[in-house]
Amino acid sequence: MRILVANVNTTETMTEGIAEAARAVASAGTEIIGITPSFGAESCEGNFESYLAAIAVMDAVTRYEGPFDAVIQAGYGEHGREGLQELLTVPVVDITEAGASTAMFLGRAYSVVTTLDRTVPLIEDRLILGGLHDRCASVRSSGMSVLELESDPERAIEAIVAEAQLAIEVDRAEVIVLGCGGMAELKERVVERCGVPVVDGVQAAVAVAEGLVNLGLATSKVRTYAPPRPKRVTGFPVFGR
Repeated sequence: MRILVANVNTTETMTEGIAEAARAVASAGTEIIGITPSFGAESCEGNFESYLAAIAVMDAVTRYEGPFDAVIQAGYGEHGREGLQELLTVPVVDITEAGASTAMFLGRAYSVVTTLDRTVPLIEDRLILGGLHDRCASVRSSGMSVLELESDPERAIEAIVAEAQLAIEVDRAEVIVLGCGGMAELKERVVERCGVPVVDGVQAAVAVAEGLVNLGLATSKVRTYAPPRPKRVTGFPVFGR
């Protein structure tokens, strides 16, 4: 089985870290391929960057040469998962939804700890759209930027743990979800400090993707995710080649 793990930003080192986190939980025989968009922002922390990432990820996935069995979209919030599902028949798994749905098996309520406060509404909207918000106790900001997760991991861990503890004590969360693909490498350090289950969306997405492929399931092509209708599309990278 081959799974493409698509970073939503253009930072190659983050792609490598996300891919390594995915490989750590992948089954024997599952090949994880990390891919980085050829254009876009170095980190996604707002609506403009996220919508740009949606196009960039579609472009990167459709340009990949070779077969694959599933795609993981490794970004929290809105990054155009539905567009990929129109373009592909294989399962497409978004880490926001994978992390939240996995957390719901482990406790009555979960909280997401993410990066900057401006990303909180994007994550909340994705959880609402996915029907996953009712059991979300809170989405909390660590105050750390995406790039600071790499440049200052010790401070990032302290900030994430502090918000996780508030989510448990104040918001009554029973499970913590790490709300950024760039947090995947920090998971084990956070687990040591939290005292509750901690779900990394990247690793949860691997389990979901493998399960769907092993069950022989594919994206429905009836109505919502039917292929785009044949028409002239001008200048759009996915079709303009």
